[in-house]
Amino acid sequence: MTVRQAMVLAAGLGTRMRPITDTIPKPLVKIGGKPMIDYTLDSLVEAGVEQAAINVHHFADQMEAHLQNYRGLDILVSDERDALMNSGGGLAKGLKLLDREPVFVMNADLFWIGEPADRPSNLRRLAGFFDAEHMDMALLCVRIEDTTGHNGKNDFSLASDGRLTRYRDDPSNPVVYAGAIVMSPTLLDDAPQDAFNLNIYFDKAIARGRLFGMMMEGHWLTVGTPDAIDDAEETIRRFRTFA
Repeated sequence: MTVRQAMVLAAGLGTRMRPITDTIPKPLVKIGGKPMIDYTLDSLVEAGVEQAAINVHHFADQMEAHLQNYRGLDILVSDERDALMNSGGGLAKGLKLLDREPVFVMNADLFWIGEPADRPSNLRRLAGFFDAEHMDMALLCVRIEDTTGHNGKNDFSLASDGRLTRYRDDPSNPVVYAGAIVMSPTLLDDAPQDAFNLNIYFDKAIARGRLFGMMMEGHWLTVGTPDAIDDAEETIRRFRTFA
């Protein structure tokens, strides 16, 4: 299956990245010479996505200007200038701009490098893994040893059949959520109208036995503070050297 649409969560304040984010939104901070959000957008284009909704709030004008110049996607802006909606509320609002087919959900400040060139990309594999009959959501996951900049905490435990449970409830096979989801937009039809955290729907899916995960290939990066930029760029240089 090819997923043709996406929602990218890009409206956060980036408070831990200050003072850089006092003048620029976090998704536009350059890592390895490239704005963070472009790593996400490029991976969506490679996976066959044609249209993406992207929410904006912090320095929204800068975000819109950048997105207008991005080539390869039909981009729809979900405007949160008036009020931040948190991850769940922002997703629910943005999904209203898209159709009812399966959708990628991505974070604008999480990305990966070093995917094997001789295999389908992580997003293509995640799209093929998703089974709407048995899954509410399919999450891309990563081992903690394959991350840079992470806080060292595991999120879920991955069962042999792909089901996910909270790590705190079952520490048997720990994984980190890598910031990419495939889901049906109908899952959020009952969502609140105000701000809420997407974790609510992770827990609902776990309770139904319908939250699944798939391991990514390559190396995952998160850049939360100015000090983390050097580590991320060194990791990128290392992977480029051995590519």
